[in-house]
Amino acid sequence: MAVIVVGVDHEHASLDLLERVSIPEHRWGKVLRDLVSQRNIHEAVFVSTCLRTEVIATIDFFHSAIEDVTRTLAAASGVEESELSDLVTVSFDRGVARHLFEVAAGLRSVVPGEYEVLGQLRRAFEVAAEEGTVGPELTELFHHAVATGRRVRAETAIARGTTSFASAAVALALEGVGDTLAGARVVVVGAGQLASGVARSLIGLHPPLGALIIVNRTLARADALAASLEDPRVATADLTALPAILGDARLAVVAAESPTPLISTEDQRALPGPLLLVDLGLPRAVAPCDAPGVRRLDLDDLRERVDAALVGRREAVGHARSLVEADVERYLEGRRGRGAAPLVTAMRERFDEIVAAELARRAGELTDWTDEQRAELASVVRTVVSKIAHRPTVALKEAAGSEHGVRLGESLRTLFDL
Repeated sequence: MAVIVVGVDHEHASLDLLERVSIPEHRWGKVLRDLVSQRNIHEAVFVSTCLRTEVIATIDFFHSAIEDVTRTLAAASGVEESELSDLVTVSFDRGVARHLFEVAAGLRSVVPGEYEVLGQLRRAFEVAAEEGTVGPELTELFHHAVATGRRVRAETAIARGTTSFASAAVALALEGVGDTLAGARVVVVGAGQLASGVARSLIGLHPPLGALIIVNRTLARADALAASLEDPRVATADLTALPAILGDARLAVVAAESPTPLISTEDQRALPGPLLLVDLGLPRAVAPCDAPGVRRLDLDDLRERVDAALVGRREAVGHARSLVEADVERYLEGRRGRGAAPLVTAMRERFDEIVAAELARRAGELTDWTDEQRAELASVVRTVVSKIAHRPTVALKEAAGSEHGVRLGESLRTLFDL
């Protein structure tokens, strides 16, 4: 049995695709049930955030499992399977542990060391446990990954300073407006996971904002986000009201995807100012403009800020990677010791069944034999079969935890119908 990760993430896919393939938590259970209903998938954990949607699964056959997972994600998200197939990334066996441990440590995040991802992984595992889609393999893998994430944050300085994409965006905004938004009206455009993180960061500011307006193309989604914030300062509006709302705002953060700018050059020229626009969209959601009193920051500015913050953390990132690599090796060494055992047991039990069935079938031909002779025959046959099984057993144990070991396992399952 092998372990794979199949999914899309911010390192390889656009924010637009990530938004479309993202699945809300109340639907994770259905995704998990659909996954394990596939004959080839035995255990599964589903992770879906604004920056990654991934399935971690134990499987029998590699290529068909990728197809099963991709088809399930396409059905759940409404994204065409052909589009997903071109963009999914796959980690296999040893690469799974490295990938998951690095994710847990915050090394695969936009802002290295961010804390949110550790809670997201824990929650994904909890939901899978509630649905009964995890067993010993993924339970151990996730426990080790979370432990590594905690260790990296405790033993290195990687988590120093800004520790989330949303909070980094808000910090950038605060720098742009002069470190305070006390009493100001702020607008968040969008109602997805990124917009939610930005809104929560803004609501938690001290001194507090005066008002937060959530603007979204679908008003119901804006209302749902506002309700989850449980704050009387939060109001909602649809996109048609955005130009008027911007006139009284001090800051607007656009965390939405659109093929054309949501805030045009004309919109900006009509504003009285001063207004800071933070554009987190790809493609750009705010048109370029030189209107007086209006300033625009985008993802390039955010990356520069993160890079600047990381200058003092380069050593910490290197230290974190070395801790992760050591933990991956420890995990894999332990897994190798256990990995071949179930298949070896199944193979030997299968051989014993064949021997017992054949001896029983031929018992009528041995009526002239004494009990001692029949016992001797059975012993000889079992010894021969054991010697035949010896080399496959050794090969499985030596290759356990590797791609070669998985191929051997697949071959044995096919040859002996295990």
